[in-house]
Amino acid sequence: MLCAHLLCFSGMFLLISRRLPGNRMGMDFFAVGNLLLASAYILQLIEGGHAWSVMSVVNHTLTLAAPIVYWLGAMRFFGRQVRLWRPLIVFCVAYAIVQLLVQWNAGSAARYAMLAAMATLLFFVMALTVIYGVRTFAKDLYGEMVFFALLIGGICVLNALKFMKIVDGGLDALNMDSRFQMIFYIYMSTLATILPPSIVWLVLRRLTDNLRDMAARDPMTDLLNRRGLLEALQRYFKARNAAPAYLLLMDVDHFKLINDTHGHQAGDEVICHVADLLRATVRRGDLTGRIGGEEFVAICLEADAEGVMNLAERLRASVESHAIKDAASGHLLRCTVTIGISPHFHGADGLEDALRQADAALYRGKSAGRNRIESADVFDRIPAEISLPPELHRRPRPG
Repeated sequence: MLCAHLLCFSGMFLLISRRLPGNRMGMDFFAVGNLLLASAYILQLIEGGHAWSVMSVVNHTLTLAAPIVYWLGAMRFFGRQVRLWRPLIVFCVAYAIVQLLVQWNAGSAARYAMLAAMATLLFFVMALTVIYGVRTFAKDLYGEMVFFALLIGGICVLNALKFMKIVDGGLDALNMDSRFQMIFYIYMSTLATILPPSIVWLVLRRLTDNLRDMAARDPMTDLLNRRGLLEALQRYFKARNAAPAYLLLMDVDHFKLINDTHGHQAGDEVICHVADLLRATVRRGDLTGRIGGEEFVAICLEADAEGVMNLAERLRASVESHAIKDAASGHLLRCTVTIGISPHFHGADGLEDALRQADAALYRGKSAGRNRIESADVFDRIPAEISLPPELHRRPRPG
């Protein structure tokens, strides 16, 4: 029954992988892992007892190969580009040779002890990887990763106990009549039953998160859209003692003229170029977005008025000083931006009002000559003893 379960999920994983574009999230790897594990169980049933045979060598090899393939599939799931067949074939050949040498020199008990020891080491490393993932690359899957760490830790402990029992009592410790061996196989069967549906759940969870992320981002620049900015602010202001935020609204000057003169492709290149400069200039933790054709937003979190003004000037100067190469003509294009700054606000519900006030400041900057920074009331909030850099008081460039 367990073998049929594993084979069915192997086919399901393969079908799912065919429907996933690009990176298949490791589903093709998981299909192979299930197939290897099912094959190992089938060979074990056919083999019957614990004895030396070619079938036993293949069984041991597949038993270890299956979790290795799951491990590689997990790496693919998290975006690591790893190969399957070459490391799998190398491992299978190497472990089969090692089994022959151990059998020749130390007998069957030593070969079974080696299997338990290798499984202990393998699952221990896997558990460490999962724990590391909880703190780094898999923070968004905290609950699921803790669950997997517990499952893997359990099988690691059981294999360590199995190794010690074989060393102490030989192959008699592997008799199904023993209480330990019964517990071991029940746990392994439970693990093999739980694991495949859990993998499907992880893939569905990641696909759902990806769809939610796509709905919150601008497709051209990958910056947050208005919805994404609102959701990010809601998460930020849910934290205790969240500091007020400032909003910078940045608009590319004479963008219609760029489109009309150089074409829409050049206009798209300008948009992407400004988006890259915005990402590179803001501080880590600040929010960046695109809310219109040539309008960009930066929301400064955990900042004061002076820091916001300095950031705005860095943004303005960065765009002014970096030329863009038009792919079609090869000409260098230069553009400038005008930036409007809102007063600080204390909640996600203040986003719309902040946008309105920043837009009014931006409009004043456009009317005053462009390529400048205008603030709604930031200057009124800066203490008198703070001296602003001279460039923040620059006169607008003619034209």
